[in-house]
Amino acid sequence: MKASSVQVTIVAASAETLDGLQAYLARAGVGTRATRELAGACAHPCSAVILFPDDFSPKDVQRELRRLRRERPQLVPLVVTSEPDRYAWVSEIGGNGREPVVLIKPAWGWTILEAIREVVEPPGRE
Repeated sequence: MKASSVQVTIVAASAETLDGLQAYLARAGVGTRATRELAGACAHPCSAVILFPDDFSPKDVQRELRRLRRERPQLVPLVVTSEPDRYAWVSEIGGNGREPVVLIKPAWGWTILEAIREVVEPPGRE
């Protein structure tokens, strides 16, 4: 992955999660932006949004994922949750967008980075 070739937005309620993951991904050469706001989290251009939904209303998370799939079809949503069954429906979201990837907590920085690489970077490109 080339430095700054991938931009991600991290959405979490926890400052520790935001700061830690943002620092880790930045060291790996990923451009990052972090926010505690779910609605409109991807106002800035990015390749992926990393969402930690457990501290947000499930209804709000569902609405935002549907909006992203409809309005930002090239964006890759990564959902990091301790309740993966709650988000089983994400594979059924209609629209033209990329299917969300659900990662189970605890998901370490390297796990999230690898998921980004797998879904954002084309195969065979470094």
